[in-house]
Amino acid sequence: MALWDRIKESASTMQTQLNAKKNDLKSGAFRDASMAMCALVAAADGSIDPSERQRVTSLITGNEVLQNFPAEDLQRRFNDYCQQLTSDFAFGKVSLLQTIGKVGKKPTEARAVIQIGIVIGGADGDFDNAERAVVREACFAAGISPNEFDL
Repeated sequence: MALWDRIKESASTMQTQLNAKKNDLKSGAFRDASMAMCALVAAADGSIDPSERQRVTSLITGNEVLQNFPAEDLQRRFNDYCQQLTSDFAFGKVSLLQTIGKVGKKPTEARAVIQIGIVIGGADGDFDNAERAVVREACFAAGISPNEFDL
């Protein structure tokens, strides 16, 4: 199986798992950590170009699990997190990883945030090394072994 096909299959499997847990994923901490994860994946290479921001925004608004929250609220939070990363990438990254760490006490939410990162990162068929690295860092922030997700 080609790498691209494995990435698509993995992202699809993760999304199916997320959909099964949709009713358990309604907290504000999950919402914030998910948007922080999306911003980190979008900025994984150190910058966020407008087309990448638009692609991630489309994925956020189309994600069934994230439909637990108002789309405008998710958009605003995602944009705020992207702004933090654009203003000062290093400091913004630390802040966003702390936001992700807040779901560490709830394993279902923590794993779901990591899965969202993988789904977003793999949506274009190329879950590149920079995206894998930020999702791996998010695993550590949330208290989850990256090995659980083959990272």
